[in-house]
Amino acid sequence: MREIIKMIVVLTVLSAFSGGLLAAVRGGTMEKIEYQQLVFVKGPAIRNILEGCSNDPIVDRFKIKDGDIERSFFVGVFDGKADTVTFESFGKGFGGDIGLMVGVNINDDKIIGMGVTTHSETPGIGSKAKTDPKFSNQFKGLSAVEPCKVKPDGGEIDAMSGATVTSKGVCVGVTEAGNIYKRLKPQIAEKMKEFK
Repeated sequence: MREIIKMIVVLTVLSAFSGGLLAAVRGGTMEKIEYQQLVFVKGPAIRNILEGCSNDPIVDRFKIKDGDIERSFFVGVFDGKADTVTFESFGKGFGGDIGLMVGVNINDDKIIGMGVTTHSETPGIGSKAKTDPKFSNQFKGLSAVEPCKVKPDGGEIDAMSGATVTSKGVCVGVTEAGNIYKRLKPQIAEKMKEFK
């Protein structure tokens, strides 16, 4: 009986130590992991959308609490005015979630660009949502506050050949970005004043 109690105590101490060590490692590397995602996963899309801005949008960013989620917004300064923001949204594609960044001008509520960051779509077909500028350029100038749809569903977006589900998934993600934008626009506008 004494041996069993001794074994339980030793296992408990080892488990507590291991759990504490893992929590410390996670806490110590969380900022570095987030930074690496910003630079290598989201960064290329952000920089492409905010091309020509006079600031570094990876540095000039802020967060807003949206229910249980904390959302990051990346600021674009054009002609000395911080009037453009880029943020992340998700849609459902053929192979799973499609992560995208959507840029919106807060003065006219127009989309200035869209870029896919992550996906599990079919290589050479659905994956073109990330690499085909002809597809992504269709979103420029659309209203961020109106639903985005492909042409067969009554919208303005030409679906990619052989990748209708992916095209619809991107449209869902852009529409979701518009919903986020509408919901948080007052807080976004207030935060943007800090960058002027």
